[in-house]
Amino acid sequence: MQSPKLRVRSLFCALLVLLLAAWAPACLAESAATSALNSDKGVLSAKAPVGYVGSSACVSCHPSESKAWSASQHSKSMSVATPATVRADFAGQKIENAGSHGRFFREDGQFKVETEGADGKLETFTVSHTFGLEPLQQYLVTFSDGRVQVLPWAWDTRPKERGGQRWFHVYGDQPIPAGDILHWTGRQQNWNYMCAECHSTALHKNYDAASNSYHTTFSEISIGCESCHGAGAGHLAWAKDPARKADKLKGFSDAVPQRPLADWTSDPATGSPAKGVARPQGDVVELCARCHARRGTISEDWKPGRELAQTHMSSLLQRGLFEADGQMRDEVFNDQAFKQSLMYAKGVTCVDCHDPHSGKLKAEGGEICSQCHDKQKFADVKHAGHVATASSPDCVSCHMPVRTYMVVDPRHDHSFRIPRPDLTQKIGTPNACNDCHKDKSAQWAADAVEKWHGPVRKGLQIYGEAFKLAREGDPDARDRLIAFANNLDTPAVARGTAVLELSAFPSAAVTEAVRQRLKDPDPMVRVAAVRNIAMQPPEERLTRLDGLIADPVLAVRLEVGRALSGLQLDRLPPAQAAALEKLFAESEKTMRLEEDRPEGRANLATFFMGRQLYEQAEVELLAGLRLDPKASELSVNLADLYRGTGRDALAVETLQKSLALAPDNAAAHHALGLALVRQKKYTEALDQFSQATKLAPDDARFAYVYGVALKSLKKSEESRKVFLEALALHPYDPSLLNALLSDALAAGDVDAAAPLAKRLAAVRPDDEQIARLAAKLSGH
Repeated sequence: MQSPKLRVRSLFCALLVLLLAAWAPACLAESAATSALNSDKGVLSAKAPVGYVGSSACVSCHPSESKAWSASQHSKSMSVATPATVRADFAGQKIENAGSHGRFFREDGQFKVETEGADGKLETFTVSHTFGLEPLQQYLVTFSDGRVQVLPWAWDTRPKERGGQRWFHVYGDQPIPAGDILHWTGRQQNWNYMCAECHSTALHKNYDAASNSYHTTFSEISIGCESCHGAGAGHLAWAKDPARKADKLKGFSDAVPQRPLADWTSDPATGSPAKGVARPQGDVVELCARCHARRGTISEDWKPGRELAQTHMSSLLQRGLFEADGQMRDEVFNDQAFKQSLMYAKGVTCVDCHDPHSGKLKAEGGEICSQCHDKQKFADVKHAGHVATASSPDCVSCHMPVRTYMVVDPRHDHSFRIPRPDLTQKIGTPNACNDCHKDKSAQWAADAVEKWHGPVRKGLQIYGEAFKLAREGDPDARDRLIAFANNLDTPAVARGTAVLELSAFPSAAVTEAVRQRLKDPDPMVRVAAVRNIAMQPPEERLTRLDGLIADPVLAVRLEVGRALSGLQLDRLPPAQAAALEKLFAESEKTMRLEEDRPEGRANLATFFMGRQLYEQAEVELLAGLRLDPKASELSVNLADLYRGTGRDALAVETLQKSLALAPDNAAAHHALGLALVRQKKYTEALDQFSQATKLAPDDARFAYVYGVALKSLKKSEESRKVFLEALALHPYDPSLLNALLSDALAAGDVDAAAPLAKRLAAVRPDDEQIARLAAKLSGH
């Protein structure tokens, strides 16, 4: 049987759901007594894995490091809620915001919040834990099924004169009604999945699918020494045994490799260090990236000194998360930004600027930069464009622009980019100059920069225009993207993004560029290349991906397993089939880590569909819908499965139930239209296609199908109108271009056909027939 096509999110997208909480928290399966014990920093949990000793065991030998850590936000990332740890005013305050209500009070020695529950009705909840410290503190509620949820009301811990010492809603004025996935009782505010790994030590989520409950454990309630150094029992034994002093790892089973000694002496001509230093694999940047990156977890088997891609799937510079030029847009936690920087390329690490134990900067403001850069040279008005005064912008102001998240939390972009107001003019990205000079235009700022530094813009992040074109579907992006993908001087995170964007521009040149990137030294670039190839026929995928079946990095193997799941193993040589079976088993195990999420279940279903295991795919989709009946994307996938296996009536019923719960889901309307067409209910189908097109005008496919349906029912003028309106929004969509070109040729309208053919030829450069037609029409 032919596998039905499922329109599901990729695992990558599923794993990169928004990390919406500030600092996250504790084990809900533990007794109250154990939880109370864990309120002390550094104390070992009764649920700690073997080999963990707790941060308190480190104090006697490392007093200065322990003192610095003890005062850090890491040590206070989560605590049991007590008068000593709760910073908010629970004296009966009330607040209303965007239709939501909050009342904060004490009762029987506990901290209480009255707010809307999962059913939208006011209910009183007991705060079990605090979450974070500055500039805000959030509060957690533990439920009987092991779920810990982050309340939407946070306390602004800043001083009153800076606007602090108040309750506020973390979504500002955005209404978040009950039932919304962003509601505090919803899956996007679930600590066990969203937050816990980065706010406790040695965390294991321990989700039980049979009971839909969590039994989450950790070694330490907050971020302790072993969060970075790994289990410490071996190190303690080493410290007590003089005979083991020669052990290079000092008793640890793994360690972050040390970077070679760096020479940051500045070149008098440039004011910046002339030399770089080699970056060892799995260095301290990878260590920090485990939590300071936008990523999803694919394995809980973390060890220091490993590449992040062995345990996590990182985001690339995707739309919605990053601006076209790579500036942070959503909350992305620094890693992908820093990895775009020249500093990263030269070997600079996080701990060159931040003390690893206190987390504090080694110097304040622009002074931190003078560790490596000639302070006087860069403070000069010739460089900065501003006379140096106490109120003048410094290096940080210009090269690390700020965005504010969660209402009060400013974050600096760590890509250390050159301000580009000229790009603001060209592609609409923000720039540091106009962040301060809001009353001036980007043209004014660009003219000023050109006056100081000349017309040629320098910098490492020069891919903004190419990515902007790619996001618009413009085929002019193709050659630029290929150039960035093939240039190993392009930051790897941008190289991978270029490879991913090339999926929209198939050609022989793209195929070759992607093939080369399968050998890229960076695992996330290889992941991007595999995703690109996953759109090819199964046999072609195997030919290209066979060499990556045993890739040393888990993230790459997982992506290969997903890409090759559609192969029929009984048609392959025994050795190759056995290798794939092993890969598929590992892939399924990895994806099971996300089975507490509807999107995780959808990924498993897609995997099983590829393997023609339709019953197992159905089980996963139904399980996902039990987790969230409003997860319309799963209903769409389930309906596709039903249609593909001849159960059309069940497909319609599934979609109708979904739309009753989520009537604005365009994909469900579109899928229902397809199902109704199969039942020959054409008028009803048209209504559904129309709804889908109106609800999601950004999806060209919906408009195309609607136009084709209209045309098949002899509504040619209406069809043409739909195609034209959609083409105005998606000027390079090949399906829309082809449909309108066919209409123009049928009508003998050469004037209309010629520009359409020319544009289609640019979209499909290897199609000789289209090229000949475009040339012929152009000549005419």
